[in-house]
Amino acid sequence: MKKVLSAGAALLLTTTAVSALGLDRSGQNIGIIFAEGSYAEFSFGNIMPSVEGNDVAPFGTSGTGNIAEDYSIFGFGYKRDVNDQLSFALIADQPYGADVSYAVGESVALGGTAAVLDSNAITGILRYKMDENISFHGGLRAQTTEANITLAGAAYGPLSGYNVVLDSHTGYGYTIGAAYEVPAIALRVALTYTSEIEHAFKTTESIPAALQGPLALDPLVVSNADTKVTTPQAVNLDFQTGIAEDTLLFGSVRWAEYSKVIVNPENFPGSSITNIDDGFAYNIGIGRRLTDQFAASVSIGYDPAGDSDLVSPLSATNGNYSVAVGGEYSIDNISISGGVRYIVLGDASASTSDTERAAFSDNSAIAVGFKVGFNF
Repeated sequence: MKKVLSAGAALLLTTTAVSALGLDRSGQNIGIIFAEGSYAEFSFGNIMPSVEGNDVAPFGTSGTGNIAEDYSIFGFGYKRDVNDQLSFALIADQPYGADVSYAVGESVALGGTAAVLDSNAITGILRYKMDENISFHGGLRAQTTEANITLAGAAYGPLSGYNVVLDSHTGYGYTIGAAYEVPAIALRVALTYTSEIEHAFKTTESIPAALQGPLALDPLVVSNADTKVTTPQAVNLDFQTGIAEDTLLFGSVRWAEYSKVIVNPENFPGSSITNIDDGFAYNIGIGRRLTDQFAASVSIGYDPAGDSDLVSPLSATNGNYSVAVGGEYSIDNISISGGVRYIVLGDASASTSDTERAAFSDNSAIAVGFKVGFNF
C-alpha cells in the first residue's frame, strides 16, 4: 500500500497549483511527517494558465489577451525518526503567489494592471505518536513574502497608474494538528491548523498626478510607513484508506480565511487593494499499485465559486474544477513520481467600484508536477 500512497501524493503537486482559493499555491501540505523511516524529497511544478476576456461597455469590446503568466513552484522536504515515538520534518514550500499582467494596448479598461506576489516558507514539525493509532504534530513556520502591484487602465479613473512595492519581509507563525491511523487498512485522517502570519512591509508608492491635486503634473514616488498585511489562517483535512487490495482512496479538504488579507498602503484611496473571499478547496482520488515498481492514481478537484461573479481584476476567475492523473516508479530506495492536472477555470467579471469592467469565460490551465524521493 506504500507505493499506492506515494502515487496519490504525487498528485498533490498539482492539486493546489491553480486554485480559486485565494492566492494558494502549495496548499501547505505536511504529509511528509507521516513517511516511513528517514526520507527526503524534491518537487517541481509548472503551471500554464490561459485566462482571457473582453472589455465591456463603456470601454468597448477589446480583448485582454492572456493575463495569467506561466509560473513554477518548487518544494523540498526532509523527515527523520528520533525514536519509535518522536520524529521531525523540515518542509520548504512556496505557499502563496500571483502573476497577473494586462498588456498595455490591448484592454482599454485594464491595460497596464499587473501584480506579482512571491513567497517562500520553511516549516519545522515534530510528531509524537501516542500509540499506533493516535499522534500529534506541530511546529514553527517562517515565511518570506514580497509584492509589486500596479493598477492601470480607464476602469481605474484617476487611480490609473498607481503602483505599490512591498519589500521582502519575513514573518513567523505555527502549525498544529493531530492524526488517527489504522495501519492494517492504510487508514489515516489528519487535521492540521496553520496560523495567520503578520508581515510589516517597507513600502514604496507611486501616486498618479490625478490623485495629488490640480497642479500636479508627474507621479509622486514616496516611501512611507510600513504596510501591515496578514496572510490567512487555514485548516487542512487529509484522509486516506485502503478500499481493496493494492487500492487506496485519498482526498483532502482545505479552508483558508482570505477575507483577513487586507492590503491598504498609507496613500491608497480605499480600504484594500485586495478583495478575497474565504473559501474551501476539495480533492478526492484513487490510487492503485499495478506492479511491484509502479503505481498510478487519478483524482478530481473542486474549488466552489464565490457568491458573486464580480471579482478583482488581479484574480479574474471564480472557482474551478479539475481532473488529474499521476504515477510513480520506484526502484530500491528511490521513487520518481509525476502528475498532470487539467483545470477548468470558472467564468468571472473583473470589476472596479463594484462595476463590471471585463468579462472572462471559457478559460483553463494545465499543471504538471514531478517529485523525486529518497529513503535512507
